[in-house]
Amino acid sequence: MTKAFKSLGLLAALVATISFATIAKDGKTMTWKGWISESKCGAKGASADHKDCSIKCQKEGASWVFVDTKSKKVYKIHNQDSVNADSDLGMEVNLTGHTTDDGSVQVDKIAPAM
Repeated sequence: MTKAFKSLGLLAALVATISFATIAKDGKTMTWKGWISESKCGAKGASADHKDCSIKCQKEGASWVFVDTKSKKVYKIHNQDSVNADSDLGMEVNLTGHTTDDGSVQVDKIAPAM
């Protein structure tokens, strides 16, 4: 009986995980809390102290990425011109947008996190 409950619990968790992933990939607008960094440093660049380094690396060819605060997952930003280095770096932000078929994020809006 205990094995049945464990199996049922694992199945429920799997279904929930797949459901959340499907919702995010269906192009529905979502808001994430995190940091704008660049592709060279990724999650290591998710801090207020990293602003100048991010700007330098981006000028040297790195692309902007978004680092989710909770999961530390790094998402490529599809529309690179949506990032304003002066106002979006060096602080935690709320990014509103949707994921694309390639797993990157299409940004609609970036605002300071509250």
